[in-house]
Amino acid sequence: MTVSYDKLWKLLIDRKMNRTELKDAAGISFNVLAKMGRNEFVSMESLCKICSAMNCDIGDVMEFTNHETA
Repeated sequence: MTVSYDKLWKLLIDRKMNRTELKDAAGISFNVLAKMGRNEFVSMESLCKICSAMNCDIGDVMEFTNHETA
């Protein structure tokens, strides 16, 4: 099982935000964003900060997938 943050990237586009603005608003590190860009797992604390900053639920920013991505 893998994780995908495609929903977050689409949400950022819809809200006309870039990743740097998200990093600053949520108080997360660049390393967290880099991991998310590679669809790697990040801490629940980071996900909670993102959801709080974006005023959304965790299902709005990520999803689990059954296929491996190369």
